[in-house]
Amino acid sequence: MKRRSVLQAGLMTAFAPAWAQEKYPSKPITFICPYAAGGGSDQRSRQIGRFISSALGVPVLVENKPGAGGNIGTDFIAKAKPDGYVIGMGNFAPLAVNAAMFPKMTFDPAKDLTLICLIEKGPLVLMVRPDSPFKSVKDVIQAAKANPGKLSFASGGLGGSHHLSGELFESIAKISMTHVPYRSGALATTDLLGGQVDMMFEQLYSAAPNMEAKKLRALAITSTKRSPLFPELPTMIEAGVPGFEVENWQGLIAPAGTPQAIVTLLNGVVNKALQDPVIRKQMLGQGNEVMGGTPAQFTAYAAAESAKWTKLVKAAGIKVE
Repeated sequence: MKRRSVLQAGLMTAFAPAWAQEKYPSKPITFICPYAAGGGSDQRSRQIGRFISSALGVPVLVENKPGAGGNIGTDFIAKAKPDGYVIGMGNFAPLAVNAAMFPKMTFDPAKDLTLICLIEKGPLVLMVRPDSPFKSVKDVIQAAKANPGKLSFASGGLGGSHHLSGELFESIAKISMTHVPYRSGALATTDLLGGQVDMMFEQLYSAAPNMEAKKLRALAITSTKRSPLFPELPTMIEAGVPGFEVENWQGLIAPAGTPQAIVTLLNGVVNKALQDPVIRKQMLGQGNEVMGGTPAQFTAYAAAESAKWTKLVKAAGIKVE
């Protein structure tokens, strides 16, 4: 209780003009997670939601609204009243990919949302089975060039980071492989373990247990720097794929038109959350990069990601029917 009261007092002092002007918050806040319960986005939503609740002294109620690659929950946020009482987790796909991939969008990520604070980025790893003949990324490239379309890569669905990692790999390396989409990353991993597919780009936090148990072998990581958790694992760039970078990311968002004072307050709270030792330990322990920063920085980052992935999606002809 003492820690909570000190934190609240500190935030009220730091953001006093915002607090006084908006008289915010005076009732529970709804936090929308656009993905199913139990996944990485859900876990982080609940963790950040608890911190916001403690900092601001009101309940923060996390609601899962999954579906359509994150579009359903994100659309709910975009259409909510912009008063700070509906906020949520903004993710890689609905903010930077889906507009280029879905034939019809019910919201415009660039116009209908306020981006408050980038929370984290997480790399993926290219994995094969231990008995795979591929010992390096160069082995994969050579085999794919010798047998176009023969090698397969799994994903957790169209347009997700698993899928787009494979598409970017094909584009840069100038190879052709067969994409095998599943309804989830877990199902894709199961078939990789069972030998139904040749490889998969999987998020590091999900891949780590199989890597450590030597059930799967990682060939490279998709970030531009090596992971402190697996320092021996080269980046895709080091492995011979220049310019390759894919990271799954997420951050706090709200409806467009949310008062600047509330945006400033929530940005400050999330930045404080990202300095919390427990939260940092969990993020870093999953191999993720702790972010933070200003709303303008998050907005610029999402815009750059959108431009990058829109170009790839259109070039590859990826469409959700």
